This record gives sequence, C-alpha cells and structure tokens, in this order.
Amino acid sequence: MNTKMFGWLALMLLSVSCSVKTDQKTQTNSKKQPNIIVIFTDDMGYGDLSCYGHPNIKTPNIDQMAEEGIRFTSFYAASSVCTPSRAALLTGRHPIRHAWYNFGPESKNGLPLKEVTIANLLKDKGYETMAIGKWHLGHRSEYLPTARGFDHFYGLPYSNDMILPWCPWLTEKDRLFLYEDDQPTKEIGFNQENLTVDYTRKATEFIRLHKDQPFFLYLAHSMPHLPISTSKEFIGKSKGGLYGDVIETIDWSVGEVQKAIKEAGLDENTIVIFTSDNGPWQDLPERMLQRGVKPWHAGSAGMLRGSKMTTYEGGFRVPAIVRWPKTAIAGKVNNSMITTMDMFATIAEVAGVTLPADRKYDGASVLPNLKSGNFKGGKPLFYCQGDKLQAIRKGEWKLRCTEKDGIQLFNMKSDPSEKYNMAKEKEEIVKQLYTEMKQFASETVAKLEDVDGV
Repeated sequence: MNTKMFGWLALMLLSVSCSVKTDQKTQTNSKKQPNIIVIFTDDMGYGDLSCYGHPNIKTPNIDQMAEEGIRFTSFYAASSVCTPSRAALLTGRHPIRHAWYNFGPESKNGLPLKEVTIANLLKDKGYETMAIGKWHLGHRSEYLPTARGFDHFYGLPYSNDMILPWCPWLTEKDRLFLYEDDQPTKEIGFNQENLTVDYTRKATEFIRLHKDQPFFLYLAHSMPHLPISTSKEFIGKSKGGLYGDVIETIDWSVGEVQKAIKEAGLDENTIVIFTSDNGPWQDLPERMLQRGVKPWHAGSAGMLRGSKMTTYEGGFRVPAIVRWPKTAIAGKVNNSMITTMDMFATIAEVAGVTLPADRKYDGASVLPNLKSGNFKGGKPLFYCQGDKLQAIRKGEWKLRCTEKDGIQLFNMKSDPSEKYNMAKEKEEIVKQLYTEMKQFASETVAKLEDVDGV
C-alpha cells in the first residue's frame, strides 16, 4: 500500500472512531437525568409580556419560549408578596405552614430549618445546584442558599429595596451586599444597573461548566422589583419607558440562557420553567411615594383586578411558561389552575425524587399533563394576606371573604377580571367553599376575618 493510500485509510478510521465517540457521548447525555432551570422574576405582572398582551413591551425570546412550550393563563404564585411566594416554590408547601412573612436585613431568622427545599432533594439525587439572584429566605449563614441545598449562590440575600432611605426602619449598618456562596463580596446599594446582566453571565457560566452532569439552576431575578434599573445598553430600547427597558433586559437574559443550553447540546434534556413571584406594584406604599417613586414605574396586571399585596387575581396570577423540547407539548395555551407548588412536585417527579412522607404538600405533579397537553387543574388554592386567609379558588369558582369587601364569589372561567359578584345567586357554592377555608385555617395558623353572612 502506498503512503497516500495509507494516510487516506488512517484518516477514515479516525473519522469513524470520532463518530462512534460522539454518538456514545450523545447517548450518555440523553440518558442522564434531565437538567432543571427555574427562572423566577420579581414583581412581574400578568400583563408585562408581549405574549400576554402588552402593547408596547416586546419580549421575543420569552414569546419564542411560549411557542415552543406551554403558556399558562391560570398560573398562580402562592402569595402576593416575596418571601412566602419563594418559600412555597422551593418547599412545595403553602407559606402559611412555615414562612408567611418577609425576611429583611433586620431579621434574625429565615425559612425554618426543618423545611426541606427542592435543592436539598435534587442535591441528594446527584444534581449540581446553584441559586442566582434574589434569595429573601434569611440572610444569616444557616439560612443562606448554601445551607439549604444549593452548592453555590451568587446574588442578594433579600430585596433590592432594603436599603436606606427606602426602608426608614433600617440603620446604617444594614447595607445591601452581593454574595458569592456564603460571603458578602461587594456593596451594591443603589448601583443595581448591571444586576440582570451579571446574573445572566453567572447562569450561562454554570450551564457550560456543568453540561456533563445533571444540574438545577434557580435564577431568581431581582427585577422588576423597585427600584428598577438596567444597564446602559438597554436604556431607551423599549417603547415602555424604563420599566419596559427592564422587562426587555430580562427577555434578553432568557434568550442568553436558552442559547447556552443549545450550545451545550442540552436542549432536549432540559426543562425550563419561567414565572414570577407575584403580581406588580400598583398601589405603592407611602414610604416609596415620599421618596419620589412614581406610580407609573409599576407593572401591568393586564385584565386582572388588583396587584401585589392583594388577594385579587392581579396579586396571585402570574405569567408562566414551561419549555421542554420533545417532552412537553409545544405551542399549547392552557387555562387550567396550576401553582408554583405544583411545579415543586413536577420537578421532583422529573428528577425521580421521592418526597418526604413526614409532611403535607400542597401541590401535585403535572408531568403527565405536560407530556399530553391535557390538564384538569390541581388542588384548591388558598389566598392569604399575611396570616389572614381571605380567599379560595377551586375549579372555576373563587370565594373571597374580607371585612372590607364582604362576601365575593367570582367565576374564574367567565369573569377572570372579578367584576361580577355572584355570592347571592350561588349561596350553596359560597357555603361549600367557606367550609374548605375553615378546614384549611384549622390546619394552619391562618385566621379568617369576621364577615357577616358566612
């Protein structure tokens, strides 16, 4: 055999060998446990995205995610404020069972140590875990993400507004620091313009570094919680003012995360869940108004009534999209009632995790429904404002009972804007739902308000 022929044969054999190794690697990657990414925004309203009807803010990356996955129109956070909502997502349990108040720099506690997070369960299953962004479940060492199942943490220990002079009850020693793992590394204060970009950079780095092992990434953006800001390259890009610029920065971030997944060859083996912790600011606290914060900085609840810190739909119902190529149905819009607590149970099933049997969970896995596209709705949702139990949704009906507004019964199927009170026409449904509220209150520390007629 001449030298030329020998070289050609050797090249062919090398090519076949590389092809076999590539195929083997592809098969190995396809067999490993699915990667899980949760993108959790802060105070993003139901109507803040173009795929949910915003006329001026454009979110092409999130819109594409919706086209390639399932977009939910009756998806709920478990609270209309930050800490309890995050606690419910990460524990699968209603926040009134363990963490219904907010933890700030003055707090000495956090998410109770007896609570088991989804990161704890996934880490025990061999997942590499990382939390990026806002934590807000306790800033002392025993409550930080690195003590609650996350291998790594990069972000803020609580809300970005918990600084002077925004929070007048704080002192000079209560300063806002960016943490890396369990150590504060630099003071942030009002210099928050690059938070979204920095979080995104860390997220894409994490994906690239751990592409060969199963991972759980919890990307909890600090925005668009007030005070809103974004980096220079995004200023003035939207037609929705500074708030629109902030939302479109988050959309860019979603696009970067999706790009990193695809470049790592993980697209079909990664489930991505995008949602918000609660609805948008609208009725701003007096302390913010006194400091010059304008109401138009707030987001949009779309057609929904109410906003953050209320038990109307605008406080609890949030945008939500799930994308998992070749596993979850693509291009589906679903109006079944789903909650973040259902997502906890779903993530557990995706990873093959058995939930601890020593506690009550308030969600149910919807993994089979993601695959089929057919949803029937989950367990009842209880709406609390602090420790006050004010409402319940079960199926198409929502009962709301408060001292201020009395008895309100709304049909969520025909009246999602909560305009038409049907309590007098449907007294039997009022009684049935109120009985369930009393039962839930008896199981927890929730308190029912005194309302005549129930």
